[in-house]
Amino acid sequence: MIEISLNNVKKSFGFKNILDGLNIEIKTGDRVSIIGENGCGKTTVLDIINSIESIDSGSLAIRKGAKIGYLNQQPENKYNNKVVKDIICEGFKEILDYEQKLKTYEVKMVNEPGNISVINKYLNIQEKFINMGGYEINTLIDKVTHGLNINHLLNSTFEDLSGGEQKRVVLASIIVKKPDILLLDEPTNHLDIDTIEWLEDFLNKYKGTIIIVSHDRYFLDRVTNKTILIENGKTIVFHCNYTKFLKENSDRIELEFKEYKDQQKLIMALKKKIKQLEEFGRLAYPGGEPFYKRAENIRKRLERLEKIDKPIIKKELPINFGIDKRSGKDVLTITNYDLFIETKELIKNINLKINYKDKICIIGSNGCGKSTLLKRIIDNSCENIKFGSNVKIGYIPQQINFNSDLTILDFARKYFEGEESHLRSALSKFQFYGENVFKKISKLSGGEKVRLKLFALIRDHCNFIILDEPTNHIDISTKETLEEALKTYEGTVLFVSHDRYFINKLATKVLYISDKQIKEYFGNYDYFIEHKK
Repeated sequence: MIEISLNNVKKSFGFKNILDGLNIEIKTGDRVSIIGENGCGKTTVLDIINSIESIDSGSLAIRKGAKIGYLNQQPENKYNNKVVKDIICEGFKEILDYEQKLKTYEVKMVNEPGNISVINKYLNIQEKFINMGGYEINTLIDKVTHGLNINHLLNSTFEDLSGGEQKRVVLASIIVKKPDILLLDEPTNHLDIDTIEWLEDFLNKYKGTIIIVSHDRYFLDRVTNKTILIENGKTIVFHCNYTKFLKENSDRIELEFKEYKDQQKLIMALKKKIKQLEEFGRLAYPGGEPFYKRAENIRKRLERLEKIDKPIIKKELPINFGIDKRSGKDVLTITNYDLFIETKELIKNINLKINYKDKICIIGSNGCGKSTLLKRIIDNSCENIKFGSNVKIGYIPQQINFNSDLTILDFARKYFEGEESHLRSALSKFQFYGENVFKKISKLSGGEKVRLKLFALIRDHCNFIILDEPTNHIDISTKETLEEALKTYEGTVLFVSHDRYFINKLATKVLYISDKQIKEYFGNYDYFIEHKK
């Protein structure tokens, strides 16, 4: 059964065309990911399905009676001043009323033992409560709140929560209602790995239809069975998860290039033939009419030919982390160090040694001390933390704050020697084009801040790179470019990440923080999962 159908949908914002004849068909039970470059219209498609955005032309059809649950990237302000438990339980008012009635009659049965009227009333209410799925709802709410690690927040006010906590609360309020269609926009943002894995298991057992926009490739691999690529405002459908999509899409582009080249050869051959026949006609004057006629027939054939557009390959960011001078063998040593925030102990008795060319990832639940440990290393103010010889550090924090009114161009001048035209050319390779270079860096988006930090980091020529959630805010293609650059990097890398795909590609060792202890695993994320005790 078809749940959603978009036919020849067009949508523009101002003078910019976002969707240009988009076609999507989603069937009951599909697990769909929508991917594409930043700004291609992925979130717009979700907004159209949820009636947040209208379409300029084309048609949208949704199965009659289908209930939709939509998780936005940003939590909605409508929940401010509301208690978390009330937000999650929205939509179950009647069931909760019956639950309260049951509790009232349970008290009456204790106070009036043997009262048949009270007992019968209780049984009637209980039957209605059961038929409405009352006990199942409470079980589901308990399961979801524990799985998303928000059970301790039930009596908190929404506006008092962090951004990550707010998103988990909204997600819980959506999935407990069991909509027929789940629309999830970056659902794994702000979630730690344990919570992401719980969500994956939950969604894999979910009976409805799921549409996901996400940059989390590991998550897409585990949850989705259909990939929709938005490219130039149109869609290409692949009946597979993300990893298989990479192979199928590469094969598609290769085939399109071959078809394009073959057609170009044909066009050149036909044009050459036309020119040759016209030359024959000229030389055969006055008897050259047959040659001109044949040339005209070929020209008409050429005009009728449906031209194949040259496949567009996105230019990758020129990320190449060179170093001026390598470090010694011992890059960082931490000995008998206890990590605290004020009086709160986060990690006990840290003993850690990082060697030249190690690529080490730190993982653990939110709040376990990952980012704090990186900051203490950067501060280098403790005798228990010692760097080796010739260590030069480059650092990208999780929250990038430039704290400056400088423009992109002004900031970049500090890292670039040469004429402004060459600098602007270099910036354009990091997707800072034209008048954009005069944008204040304090006004940049999360993805723009990461790209500008990478621009600066590349030119610092550091031999020890420390990264805190480096894949946040950047699109998949940029992630993949960053992965390859770090894999070939001749220095040492220490990073915190919940991007399991990224960890698998890069990490040679995993440091797992649990119960205030650090455990070492000499492999990538899959190795860690296999050997985790």
